[in-house]
Amino acid sequence: MDLKEYIRDIEDFPKEGITFKDITPLLGNASAFAKAATALLELVPDVQIDKVVGIEARGFFFGTLLAEKLGAGFVPVRKPKKLPHTTIAQTYELEYGTDTLEMHVDAISKGDKVLLHDDVLATGGTAAAVIQLIEKAGGAIVQCNFLGEIAFLEGRKKLEGQEVKALFQF
Repeated sequence: MDLKEYIRDIEDFPKEGITFKDITPLLGNASAFAKAATALLELVPDVQIDKVVGIEARGFFFGTLLAEKLGAGFVPVRKPKKLPHTTIAQTYELEYGTDTLEMHVDAISKGDKVLLHDDVLATGGTAAAVIQLIEKAGGAIVQCNFLGEIAFLEGRKKLEGQEVKALFQF
């Protein structure tokens, strides 16, 4: 099964000139969803993972599944004012502006081994910002893993020094 066949391109979203990679067809197909979950788990090295950090919102779909299978806690990283407790924040550049992400201040303990997960690695700005949040909290990133990677955008360059894995590339 080629999982890329379940990813749909949406032109000019969220703004003109951007091609959005829509994973909802993959999520809606039980076989593709199960295969993706299993394959993502197989990317994770055989080391203790204490927390899986999922990036809003599509990183939550597989991030929670990975956390459960790894016996780890799940940490949601969200846009401002979406988390109810005290947070730490990181602002970063997008290809079409700036954004900010937040995480609960007590979500990660010093020394926690962390798996960062999101659906697609594009320019790397979002993942780099989350890495900064994890490191501010004292976590140690074991790996950054993604469903897919848009290779020509060279997002891996912003994640230099990190182990980066993706199931497939666009």
